[in-house]
Amino acid sequence: MAAASTSPNFSTPLHNNINLKTFPKCLNTKLSFSSFYVPYNKSIIIRAKSFGATKFDEVVVDEEMDKIRRLQNGSDVRGVALEGEKGRPVDLTPPAVEAIVESFGEWVIRGLESEKRHPVENVRVSLGRDPRISGTKLSTAVFAGLARAGCMVYDMGLATTPACFMSTLLPPFMYDASIMMTASHLPYTRNGLKFFTKRGGLTSQQVEEICDKAAHKYANRLAKVSTLLNVLPTKVDFMSTYAKHLREIIKERVNHPLHYDTPLQGFQIIVNAGNGSGGFFTWDVLDKLGADTFGSLHLNPDGMFPNHIPNPEDKTAMALTRAAVLENSADLGIVFDTDVDRSGVVDKKGNPINGDKLIALMAAIVLKENPGSTIVTDARTSMGLTRFITERGGHHCLYRVGYRNVIDKGAQLNDEGIETHLMMETSGHGALKENHFLDDGAYMVVKIIIEMVRMKLAGSADDEGIGSLIKDLEEPCESVELRINIISEARDAKAKGSEAIETFRKYIEEGKLKGWELDACGDCWVSEGCLLDSNDTPTPIDAYMYRAKVSNDEHGEHGWVHMRQSIHNPNIAVNMQSSVQGGCWSMARAFRDDFLKSSGVDAFLDITQIDKFAENGTVA
Repeated sequence: MAAASTSPNFSTPLHNNINLKTFPKCLNTKLSFSSFYVPYNKSIIIRAKSFGATKFDEVVVDEEMDKIRRLQNGSDVRGVALEGEKGRPVDLTPPAVEAIVESFGEWVIRGLESEKRHPVENVRVSLGRDPRISGTKLSTAVFAGLARAGCMVYDMGLATTPACFMSTLLPPFMYDASIMMTASHLPYTRNGLKFFTKRGGLTSQQVEEICDKAAHKYANRLAKVSTLLNVLPTKVDFMSTYAKHLREIIKERVNHPLHYDTPLQGFQIIVNAGNGSGGFFTWDVLDKLGADTFGSLHLNPDGMFPNHIPNPEDKTAMALTRAAVLENSADLGIVFDTDVDRSGVVDKKGNPINGDKLIALMAAIVLKENPGSTIVTDARTSMGLTRFITERGGHHCLYRVGYRNVIDKGAQLNDEGIETHLMMETSGHGALKENHFLDDGAYMVVKIIIEMVRMKLAGSADDEGIGSLIKDLEEPCESVELRINIISEARDAKAKGSEAIETFRKYIEEGKLKGWELDACGDCWVSEGCLLDSNDTPTPIDAYMYRAKVSNDEHGEHGWVHMRQSIHNPNIAVNMQSSVQGGCWSMARAFRDDFLKSSGVDAFLDITQIDKFAENGTVA
C-alpha cells in the first residue's frame, strides 16, 4: 500500500481556517504540528492537551474526535454514507472508516498476541458487504485500514453478516477476524460495520474502545484515505461454502427416507430477499435441495432497495410475501433483512409470523428438542408469550433490549449452568446455542424448514402447516410504541435520557405510581425492571431501560410499560401492552400525569406523542 502522507500542507494559512484558543504567553510563536489534518472552511476549536516550549506534544481536536465516537451504535458502527437525508450530513466517510478499521485490526493483533504470548504475523481478516451503493468506495477504506494495521485482507464481496462470522470457523478459510459492511434495514444512504472474531461479535465496550482509538487517529491524521493499494485484497468465494454448510444441516437432520439429497422435494417456498444479500438462499440452498421457489421476490441485489425496506418487520415486505404465498399456494414464505441476520416467515395460510409469533414458533421447536430450556428475550415481549413458553415446560428470561444484550445473556446463563438454547429479540434477531450463539436469519429459517418437513413426514401437518405450532399463543389486546424526544445539546442527550429513566425507576420503587411494580425473573438473576444482573458477574449497562408490570383492582395484572433510552438517537422509546381494552390509554395517562409531569422531567423532554395518545388514544 502506498504510504499515506504525514507532512502538513499549509498552502492556505492556518489562521484563515480555524479559531485558536488564546495560548499562554510563555508559549513560543513558532509551532510544530505532527500528523494534523484540519478541513478547510470549518471553524473548530483546538485544545492543547500538553505542550512544550517549541511544539505541542499532542493536539486533540475535540469536534473531530466526537465525529468518530458518535458513529458507534452499540456493538456496531453506523452512519450516513451518502447525501440524501434532510438534516443529516455524511459522517461515515472513507477517512473515518479507515481509522476505525485500522484500530480494529490493531485490536485483533493485540488480542492474538496476548492469547499466544508471542508476536503474530499474517493475521487474516475477511470483509463482506451488502449491496449498498456506498459499499465499493468504503470497501477501499476498509482494505487500506487493515493494511495499515498489518493485516492480510480477503474480499468476500456480496455476503451476509452470519457468513462473515462463519468465515472465521469453517475450513479452509478460518480467518482470524471478519468485518461485515451493512446498515441492516436502514435507508440506502446509510452504511456501517459489524466486527467478528472466532469468539463471536464484539461487545459494545469493545467497539467503544476501538472507536476511541480511531478518534485519536482521525483527529490527528493529515492524509485522507489511501486510494492506491500496492497489494490488492485476495478475492474469495466463501458464500458457496456457507450455503453448502446450510444444505448439509437440512439433509442430515431431515434424513429423508426416500430422497436424502433433495429433502425439500414437493415443497414450494417463497423467498423475499428485499434486494439485499439473501437471494443466495433461493438458488444455492433451496433449489439445490429440491424445493420449488417459483414466485420468489426481489432476489437480485440492488443497493437502492427499490421495492421496499428489507426488513421482516416491514408491513409492505410481509404483505407482498403473504400475497405471493397465497397466489402460489406455497408451503412457506420467507422474509430476510438486508444482511440476513434476521428473518420472518409466512405460513401456508398467509399468516405473518414475526415478533412474538416468531419467538413462540422457535421456542416451540427448541423446547421439543431441549425440554426445560430457558428462553431469553428482550423485555418487550407479551405476557402471552411467557405463558406459551412456561406451558411447554420452558423458562422465560426477560432482559435488556438490544440483540447483543439478549444473546450475551444467554451465553452467560449457559456458562453459569442454566441450559439456554434460544435467545431472541422481537426485531427478529435470534441466536441458538447449537449455532455458536450467532444471530443468523438463514439458520433460523433452516430450523423452521426442518420442522416443517418432519411434520409432514410424521403425518402431523394440518391445514395451517408450520403455523399450527403457535395456534394457542395469546396475543395482547393492545400494543403501542411512543417516542419522547430529549431536548438538549447532542452531547448531553444521553445523560438527560438516563436521568429521566432513573427517575422513572425511583418513582415506581417509592410507590408514586399506584399498582406499578418493577418486573423481574428471579431464576435467571435478572431484577429491577429486567435491567440489572444480580449474579456475581453483572454485565455493564449500555443504555438504561426498565419494565414495569401494571395492576389494578378491576383487572389485576393486565399490562406493562417499558421505558428505554435509544442508543441510536436522542430520544426515549416507551412501549406499552395490555390484555384489556383501554389499558394502554389508562397507563399512558398515569405515565404522563403521575410521572412525567409530577417529577418535572417533562422540562427537558418533548412529550407530544404521549400527550396525543393520553388525550385521544392515538398518535395520529
